[in-house]
Formats: sequence, C-alpha cells, structure tokens
Amino acid sequence: MKFPRRTFLHLAAGAVALPAVSRIAQAQGYPTRPVHLIVGFAAGGGNDIAARLMGQWLAERTGQQFVIENRPGAGTNIATEAVVRAAPDGYTLLLVGAPNAINATLYDKLNFNFMSDVAPVAGIVRVANVMAVHPSVPAVSVPEFIAYAKANPGKLNMATNGKGSAGHMSGELFKMMTGIDMVDVPYRGTAPSISALLGGQVQVSFVSVPGAIGYVTSGKLRALAVTTETRSPALPNVPAVGEFVAGYEASVWYGIGAPKNIPAEIIEKLNTEINAGVADPKLKARFADLGGVSMAMTPAGFGKFIADETAKWGKVIKSAGIKPD
Repeated sequence: MKFPRRTFLHLAAGAVALPAVSRIAQAQGYPTRPVHLIVGFAAGGGNDIAARLMGQWLAERTGQQFVIENRPGAGTNIATEAVVRAAPDGYTLLLVGAPNAINATLYDKLNFNFMSDVAPVAGIVRVANVMAVHPSVPAVSVPEFIAYAKANPGKLNMATNGKGSAGHMSGELFKMMTGIDMVDVPYRGTAPSISALLGGQVQVSFVSVPGAIGYVTSGKLRALAVTTETRSPALPNVPAVGEFVAGYEASVWYGIGAPKNIPAEIIEKLNTEINAGVADPKLKARFADLGGVSMAMTPAGFGKFIADETAKWGKVIKSAGIKPD
C-alpha cells in the first residue's frame, strides 16, 4: 500500500515526535512508584540525615515514597556504581557530595567516570568544617596558628577521619595555601579523630560543624575558623578561613544525581521540587541546624559546581601525593 507523499511525511513526523511526547508524558506523571535514593554512608551521619530530610520533602510533594538506601563502603564508590548501572528512568537516584569529586582523582581505577556517568540534578546544602584546636595550642586566630605552625614545622599533628575525607582535604588545602607543615594522623571515623583531639594526642582537626559545635560551645575545643566561603549560621561569631587566607574554601556538600541519559524533563521536575525544598523555611531551618546553607542551582549550575570541585581537589591530591587507605 502506497501513501501519498503528504500523508507519508505527516506520519513520519508523527513517528519522530512520539519519543519526545512519550518523555514529556513520562515526566508529567513521574513518579508513579517509589523512588530509591542511594546513600554511600551508614545511617545516622550528616549524609544520611540530608538524604532523609530531602526524601521526606519530595515524598510529600510528589505523593510517592522516596526510599533511602544506605550502601556504605569504598568511600561512596559502591553506592555510586550501583546508581551508574541503574536504569535511567528517575527511580534510582544518588546522594552526591564532596567524596565523589575527591574520588575522581584519589582512586586510580574506578568502574565508572563520575563526571560523565552521573547526571547532575540539584544541589541541596553546603556545610562548613570547623578548624578546631586543642586548648593547649597557643593560637586564638588563624594568623596566629599559621605563625605558630611555621615556627614549629612538622611538630603539629592533624587528626583526620581517613585519607581523602572531606576533613582531610580541608586540612591539606589549608597546608598547601599557607605553606605550613603538619603531620596527617588518620583515624577510622569522626568519633575517634575528635577523641584524639579532645585528649590532646593531636593539636588540630577540620571537623564538621555538627561534630564540633558541642565541644566548641563548652570550651573543650577552640574554633579558629570555618572552612566555607562565608561564616556558618551555626557559629556566626567564628570567622571564615578565607578572611585570612584569600581564596580558601572547603565544604561538605550534598546534592542529587542520577544515571546519565535520564530524561531532561525528569531532571527539571526534580530540580524544581528540590529547589523549592531548600527555600522552604521549615526545611531550611532543619538544614541550618546541621550548619547547612542552601545550594539552589539549575542542573547546569550544579554540574559546573561539581566540575570545579573535582578540579580543585584533583590539584590538592596530586600536590600532596595522597593515596587512599
């Protein structure tokens, strides 16, 4: 059976348009079943809390459950690979963060390329680390600490919660930008590193705001500065490192990623809902309790942020010769 040319062209155009129409319809109805948000850390930490707060918000907004799956191990690489291998349909998402940007250079061989295999969806919050010292350290400001460290090269010990952790990288960036020499003393987790700092076995550590704030307010630790570009709302009287070391910025941050090739319409829908969440006064206050500042961004803006973070930490890792544990 032969179709007139005009009829054939009309049918062909309709066939080409079908995938686009299908994607739009899919996005409009999304989600129609539970969505799984994969977290590369155990339950209870800052990453898990951020995921659960945003998951609850998205569930309320969409009417579908957002299931938080904790898959710790290999510095978040296990969780990331699981999402990379998942179907790009919007029903498997990844809580992305600073470890992903760090791991891109820290690990020589990965079964994925984070920058190309994970689509940026939206930022959530950025959280400061605190540059905290034991009270025995005779420095009450960042300039005094730098002078003290330069007068005692290699004699100050810096506790970290593992090679390549956000706290470790905050400290290494500080060392690189100030030219001081401190000994990295890695511990297996935040709790033992803080215990060592409290006990005076080490002199300084770059600790998350939630992990440090109780000890700072009680006077057991001295906060010299926070590592974000601006001061933290949780510690408004503590200056930022950048006020003394121009250009310094290091933060723990959380966002959402998805398998590559996910329909753009779904990314846009998720981005809109997540940005509404970080602007909501109640949810914003919950994140502020963690020391978090909202990161409302477009998907493209979040992608550029990730690329910049990956490049920054890549330079630090190569300069310091850091290898994973």
